[in-house]
Amino acid sequence: MKLYVGLDVSLETTAICVIDEHGRQVTMTAAASDPQAIAMALRRHAKKVVRIVLESGQLSTWLTRELRALDLPVVCVDARQAHRALSGRLNKSDPADAEGLAQLARTGWFREVHIKSLTSDRLRALLSARDRLIRIRKELEGQVRGTLKTFGIKLGSFGRGREREGFRRQARTVAGDDPALKAALAALLAAHQAVCREFELLEALLRRAARTHELIGRMMTVPGIGPITAAAFVAVIDTPDRFRNAASVAAYIGLTPRRYQSGEVDYSGRISKCGDSMLRAYLYEAAYVVLARVSRFSSLKSWGVRLAARKGSRKAAVAVARKLAMILFRIWTDATTFRWGQQPKTATT
Repeated sequence: MKLYVGLDVSLETTAICVIDEHGRQVTMTAAASDPQAIAMALRRHAKKVVRIVLESGQLSTWLTRELRALDLPVVCVDARQAHRALSGRLNKSDPADAEGLAQLARTGWFREVHIKSLTSDRLRALLSARDRLIRIRKELEGQVRGTLKTFGIKLGSFGRGREREGFRRQARTVAGDDPALKAALAALLAAHQAVCREFELLEALLRRAARTHELIGRMMTVPGIGPITAAAFVAVIDTPDRFRNAASVAAYIGLTPRRYQSGEVDYSGRISKCGDSMLRAYLYEAAYVVLARVSRFSSLKSWGVRLAARKGSRKAAVAVARKLAMILFRIWTDATTFRWGQQPKTATT
């Protein structure tokens, strides 16, 4: 008899539902949210399991990877799709959700979520920490400026890196003798200094890793693409073999327009913005660099400039970002570098 299992995972416990090939419930149990405990429960209640389904979440990557290492047929499914299937049930509970996931495993009506490799997850962790430190630094700077404006003090603009020490120095100088203001700024500036220090260490670590990575080095031959953007692309895509073509990569990142079609109505809207928002932001920034800062000729820049003249700079930047994603994917799969092309000849008189 074929058996199918649904796992509804929470932080402490996991509800386990086992059904047969006809959809009848065989067992309903629970185990600790630990791979060994779940595997033990499955071997006790579902020895001939065909498919195990759990929805994407905070623990799903770890559990899927570990259960697969124990030779269990685990599939991680899209939580949004699972939610639509489970929301039709009358009652909401962990056992009911586990049964619904088991039915998804039996019918096969789900979209599998790719579980990335440990290498990609580690790289993604570094990039996410870097991005969070940038956000915290900006928030602290905004808080300092806003606090000083209450007292009529305006700070000037400062650059990057070590010049931020000038920001902290000026903020301490203008605080004056007000004890409350000095205490507030001292706390904020101490946190700002610590965040800047940790950011510089993490940035140096990422750049050193990028210099020794052959694939990232080839990707950096593309105009506008630096080590951080290339590393983010590698971490998000993970395995190029899971994409049919370069256009599907752009759709995966969320750089293709949504489509709505019903009857005689058929139109394309704004980009979907699905997938990884950090990589999408990096590619969008790289596209602006191509359009505004890269002076060397390339067919990519020429196409983007012509498009900007017709559609505007924002739409052109989105289109160039999509092209950059496709170019990076082809460089990865073809083991090549970016081909600049030749500057078109100008007419002489």
